[in-house]
Amino acid sequence: MGNMIEYVKMAFKNIMANKGRSFLTMLGIIIGISSVIMVMSVGDGTTNAMNSEVADLGTGQISVYCSEEAATEGEWITPEDLTAIGEQVKGVDGATPNDGSSGSTATEKGEFAVQLNGGTEDLQRAVNYNIKRGAYFTSVDVEEGNRVCVITSSDAKRLFGSDDVVGMDIEVTIGDITGSYRIVGVTQQKENGAFVSYTYEGAPVSLDVPYTSFESYGWESDSFYSATIFANDQVSGEKVAKEIVHLLESRHQCAGEEYFQIQSFQDMVQELNDILGIVTTFISCVAAISLIVGGIGVMNIMLVSVTERTREIGIRKSLGAKTSSILMQFLAEAAILTVVGGIIGILLGLLGSVGVCGLMSASMGSTIHPGVKASTILGATLFSCGIGVFFGIYPARKAAKLSPIEALRRN
Repeated sequence: MGNMIEYVKMAFKNIMANKGRSFLTMLGIIIGISSVIMVMSVGDGTTNAMNSEVADLGTGQISVYCSEEAATEGEWITPEDLTAIGEQVKGVDGATPNDGSSGSTATEKGEFAVQLNGGTEDLQRAVNYNIKRGAYFTSVDVEEGNRVCVITSSDAKRLFGSDDVVGMDIEVTIGDITGSYRIVGVTQQKENGAFVSYTYEGAPVSLDVPYTSFESYGWESDSFYSATIFANDQVSGEKVAKEIVHLLESRHQCAGEEYFQIQSFQDMVQELNDILGIVTTFISCVAAISLIVGGIGVMNIMLVSVTERTREIGIRKSLGAKTSSILMQFLAEAAILTVVGGIIGILLGLLGSVGVCGLMSASMGSTIHPGVKASTILGATLFSCGIGVFFGIYPARKAAKLSPIEALRRN
């Protein structure tokens, strides 16, 4: 232990004697470690922010839709199917068909394309919005086919210049039929809603309406291609999904035909997380290449150090220094260079991740915190130490194997 402390002291002394060269040697390690830390922290932070926002939508959402075979056979999801699912499948809190149509409207602000989103009162649970004014349409509106609608605050301002529009009417033309919808509620996107957003510049005005209101345009809303089921958090989404398919197959007498397909919200989130993980890992691996370059720099400088200190090595060996002592001295020096470089890289990486997340938060209107993990920092530290030892072995062995006589002969 005493010898090791002495090796470390000698290593620090030699490093401090050549500060500029030592810093340039550590630079590759610093860049590599800081890049890896920053990329992984920003990637994890982005994933965490997205998952937090997605959780607000309800991870219990299950989408059920008809296959091509079902469409060919005319087997569609019906309102009665959705009622049966709500009554017979344990853990289901609500359901809404995914119905819709497109049309147009005109106000003093101009003409606008309109997207009507038809559903039950549970449609509110499928979007990332809070009620700002008024209220969402009710089950009574759905049962009676009332022509009422809910509009977003941003769309209300586009149409009327203000979002104080509850009680106002919007005339929507579909084909050659014009119908009037009474606005009963105004919604606003939830805070921290940069990832799950359903609007973009130039998008049609979006109106949520009872699906039964489409009957006023001349068609019956009695069959649907897809629907969204809402399961509570106390049940297994996979189990609920299987029961839904089993119930639909039983009602439509199509067991084994795979007419009805399921896509759970959790599955979609997991797929997105997997993609983000792959991208983050790839970029981290690219950044880690600079660590290899930095390790080669350490080896080169250590070889130069061996050449410069040949006489010193010869004197020490002639005075009885063991080969292992010379080896440990140079290994300690290489390890210290990479460890110090790794520590500086970790600090810069953490500061960089805070800065990048701050810029992303400001530009996206969302709050993103760096996803700093102890395992990432520990892994980066161990990796930097390993780089130093690995690339320091060759110069250290070369120094340790020098013959005292040959070493003393060199200038």
